[in-house]
Amino acid sequence: MVATGSLSSKNPASISELLDCGYHPESLLSDFDYWDYVVPEPNLNEVIFEESTCQNLVKMLENCLSKSKQTKLGCSKVLVPEKLTQRIAQDVLRLSSTEPCGLRGCVMHVNLEIENVCKKLDRIVCDSSVVPTFELTLVFKQENCSWSSFRDFFFSRGRFSSGFRRTLILSSGFRLVKKKLYSLIGTTVIEGS
Repeated sequence: MVATGSLSSKNPASISELLDCGYHPESLLSDFDYWDYVVPEPNLNEVIFEESTCQNLVKMLENCLSKSKQTKLGCSKVLVPEKLTQRIAQDVLRLSSTEPCGLRGCVMHVNLEIENVCKKLDRIVCDSSVVPTFELTLVFKQENCSWSSFRDFFFSRGRFSSGFRRTLILSSGFRLVKKKLYSLIGTTVIEGS
């Protein structure tokens, strides 16, 4: 049975047409009830809320990179590809949508992979008042760019050398691993490119 606008309204004319075609009344009402719950009207407030949640998550990721650049990465600049944090935030929201507490039950470990070595940057707790139900491990990847390595070598040897001269360029690729804390269901891995 296909649910349409005229059928989902449960108007008597539509129901009588289906009864004339041989459908049983009890199955019709249960089918209508089923479609009422499976295909709800879109909630525009929820879309706006999800957009603002996504933007807040983007800011959290950018703040993490900003804090880490001098303390853990030893560089003055981190160049992030356009929309990378936006894509990651959307994937995080998608992965958290099936969780009992949603994003509020998430603890995210943020790492950076440099030359096949993972460096821990930060731990983000989305809502400290909620017991975590799942963990996400986000791994940013460094861009493999020979020019940046050559430039760093050049500046580190000359009189322009400084502990914070280096510019870190992130790749558009990332890895996001989801681990459920209270479930036997396996780990989910997302590779972004």
